[in-house]
Amino acid sequence: MLLGSACQSAGSTAAPTTATPGATLTPYRSEAELGAALERWRTEAAKLQAERRRDGPPLALSLQSQSQMAAPAAPAAAAKSADAATAGAAAESITNVQTAGVDEGGIVKRAGDHLVILRRGRLFTVKVGGDALQPVAMVDAFAPGSDPRGAWYDELLIAGSTVVVVGYSYNRGGTEISLFELDGAGALAYRATYHLRSFDYYSSRNYASRLIGRKLVFYSPTLLQPGGPSPLQLMPGFRRWQHERPQAAQTPPPPPKGVESSGKATLTQDLPPDFERILPATRIYRTDDDFDPAQPLALHTVTSCDLAQQPLRCESSAVLGPAGRVFYVSQGSVYVWTAPPRRRFPMPPAQRPVEPAPERPLSAVFRIPLDGTAPTGLKTAGVPIDQMSFLEDGQGRLNVLLRASGSGEGMWGSETTPGALALLRVPLAAFGDGRGAAQREHYRVLPAAAGGALQNRFVGDWLLWGGSGGASAWALRYADAGAPTALTPGHGVERIEAMGDNAVLVGQAGADLHFTSIRLGRGTATPVARHVQPGARQGETRTHGFFYRPTGIEEGLLGLPLLQSGSGQRGVFAGAQGSASVLYLRQRELGWQPLGALSARPGDARDDGCRASCVDWYGNARPIFLGDRVFALMGYELVEGQLAGRGANERIDERRRASFAPGAREAQGRYSPFN
Repeated sequence: MLLGSACQSAGSTAAPTTATPGATLTPYRSEAELGAALERWRTEAAKLQAERRRDGPPLALSLQSQSQMAAPAAPAAAAKSADAATAGAAAESITNVQTAGVDEGGIVKRAGDHLVILRRGRLFTVKVGGDALQPVAMVDAFAPGSDPRGAWYDELLIAGSTVVVVGYSYNRGGTEISLFELDGAGALAYRATYHLRSFDYYSSRNYASRLIGRKLVFYSPTLLQPGGPSPLQLMPGFRRWQHERPQAAQTPPPPPKGVESSGKATLTQDLPPDFERILPATRIYRTDDDFDPAQPLALHTVTSCDLAQQPLRCESSAVLGPAGRVFYVSQGSVYVWTAPPRRRFPMPPAQRPVEPAPERPLSAVFRIPLDGTAPTGLKTAGVPIDQMSFLEDGQGRLNVLLRASGSGEGMWGSETTPGALALLRVPLAAFGDGRGAAQREHYRVLPAAAGGALQNRFVGDWLLWGGSGGASAWALRYADAGAPTALTPGHGVERIEAMGDNAVLVGQAGADLHFTSIRLGRGTATPVARHVQPGARQGETRTHGFFYRPTGIEEGLLGLPLLQSGSGQRGVFAGAQGSASVLYLRQRELGWQPLGALSARPGDARDDGCRASCVDWYGNARPIFLGDRVFALMGYELVEGQLAGRGANERIDERRRASFAPGAREAQGRYSPFN
């Protein structure tokens, strides 16, 4: 079904255009009511499966396995008051985030005079204050005495003196949140670990965790299969980790991260006695849609934890709906877009069932406030590409770029979202009890960008999108009625980033990496200049791999990790085994001046004794700007550069470097305390 047809379907529904004032989704009134609704769904599913076995081959669904359901997680910490050395930790962010004031989990953060770095199952601190560059401390990123095998520790956040590490354990079946205390000298002390029963949060583009002030927020789906375990056995739970407990029955060995498994999820037991149920039926919300017995369901759960509380306490709310999902976090709400999975027909075409055109939109978007009030919802058409497809603007509207179909962003869903394009621009007042639908006037059909995975981003008043495998891109002032502008950068679009009020498109053409600056004016979007980096490709495809620092009016400095073309993995795997260098470009009036690169030391690989999370799924290289200082994080090396020369002769030179690798020894001017 083309998205244009879906938009017409949305417009023809009898549902109201706007919600009843104050209307919200309806919660279940009791555990008994929730259990009865889920049991009816399971009974209908069993009947349907019996009919299919009798009539012919079963209908296959394009679904990820339960154990690989990607869903961001991220709670965290009980907190002491931050001391003076770390009170200003958030004063200058070194993370390229989507929404101002909403920090995202990453591999490196600034905390006062120190950088805190998460790599391969360990936390490191490096002192950079006072013109220093000195490794200070190293600790395991997991609980002392725990078995880290089968676990991935991917993201860290810092609030005051509290360092939060978010990971996922396939062996223990859930999200792990470990808390550490950072003192003024850069030492790290383990505080506590908490476990959340959840499904895997992994996404090739999104991040698990968010931090808004001192509130830690995460989204996590719990997948319910019609023929699987009883849904009441899978309810989210929360516990403080005390010591490793023997398991009566061992689960199968976990697959490598990023590899789908045909096995069942690990969450098949009743809630263990030391887990506290954090999602009662009265905090689970529903719409008027009937459950489809041919489809899985998911509890789309948003959990928030106050880092000022000790011990850590968390609260959850959830919406019960289809399994496919994309989520986005604004300063006040979490938006979860749900859609049923795409169907695949393994039988010959003549035997395929005929699917009637839907009478109503197949997707829905839910707005879950972070203040604990009841969620609202809206029926919709299409599926967003990723979290960058969303913008809650200052005019009281939600803007979302959509494709005709998709299974959500779990695993590599963002790279395979197909079909026509449209922009949804709908008033927040249209959200209500879930019975209303976005209307035809809320959608705007847009031209497609040919080739490869789609990239998209809102920059100021503009929406930009382009394909990684083609040479076309588009820009649209999303609040205006004007036509989209074709940008024709002449290369693929693998990255779209903001440079102040303007933008840059980054992508491949042959063996070379291209940077095209885009001026975003009041009514026009215009390509201005291009820089070509010969024989190079991106070493990091996630948003955090890029950073831009304004240095004046229409002037700034950007950095991006690079690899040589033709070497190693591509796409999301590009930074999994190391980055060779970080490139720096000066932008003046959207013209480019290459400054050079800071490079990793060749042939410096060592056995680091890694015990957990031994692949850099979230990359291992970052450009870092601290005031007037410029750094490149590459694996276990932190290289500081210095800008030299002026005007056309400006360049970046290496000033010094430090290795914080486990077991590194003092040599060639480098120092590490971890002998």
